Amino acid sequence: MIDAAFRQALTGISGILVTPFDRDDKVAPQRLRPVIDRAIAAGVHILVANGNTGEFYGLTTAEAEVMVHSAAEQIGGRVPLLAGVGRSIGDACALARASRKAGATALMVHQPPDPFVAPRGVIAYVQRIAEAGDGLPLMLYLRNDGIGLDTIAELCRVPGVAGVKWASPTPLRLADAMRRCDPSIVWVGGLAETWAPPLYAVGARGFTSGLINVRPDLSVTIHAALDKGDYAQAMTLIASMEEFEAIRAEEQNGTNVTAVKSALQLMGNDCGPTRPPSAWPLTDKQQARLRTLLASWELLSAA
Repeated sequence: MIDAAFRQALTGISGILVTPFDRDDKVAPQRLRPVIDRAIAAGVHILVANGNTGEFYGLTTAEAEVMVHSAAEQIGGRVPLLAGVGRSIGDACALARASRKAGATALMVHQPPDPFVAPRGVIAYVQRIAEAGDGLPLMLYLRNDGIGLDTIAELCRVPGVAGVKWASPTPLRLADAMRRCDPSIVWVGGLAETWAPPLYAVGARGFTSGLINVRPDLSVTIHAALDKGDYAQAMTLIASMEEFEAIRAEEQNGTNVTAVKSALQLMGNDCGPTRPPSAWPLTDKQQARLRTLLASWELLSAA
């Protein structure tokens, strides 16, 4: 039985935490404390460890286990913790078990990036992870809908699936997928604030956000506007963060996490660099644009 309070939380903001590194390229989870505290104080509904803003594919499985344990400890039950799992089926199941042991509220299953993915193989993949999670609810993370709507509907019938993070810019396809599935499934906008309005318009609720590492208050205000159906206010607020998202989208999205971590450094909350193949550092022009934006937000560190 999936807890009603967790389903409700899924309709809020799922804030994807960065993974901090130290000067020796070791994970440094203690550097997350200000990010976590700031997000919870602002009203972010769920926090996510080992998401893509957390450089999931740049971590070893052992590092991902460290991050979910530390995130759970630092959150301390104040909000639900969604733990990302994925890669090979062995790694995904091991991380599902570790996340359960850490006290995660639910698992977010990354869509397999393997070049040879069969639709029925994805179903088997999710079923195995659900078994390893031993009762933890699942959030399916779909970065594309190429596996087909029939397969998506079958995935949503796997016991324990509570929600789907739809990270494809295809709102009409999303609406079709929703019609095929149990109405209790929560469909979450997986393309952050900028795509939240069109996905909301067809029935998605809530959205994922990397902005929460930097401006959780802005993300929460956007969510509140969308919840009220005030699309005009939401679009005005989203316009104020367009430069941030534009920098993140450059170099084939290779500066996505780079912009977030660079902003944190400028704020005096250094979480280290990103790992290759992500871009690091920002170019001089990108850094200047980011500095100007943070100055307008009054977030530049005085140091």
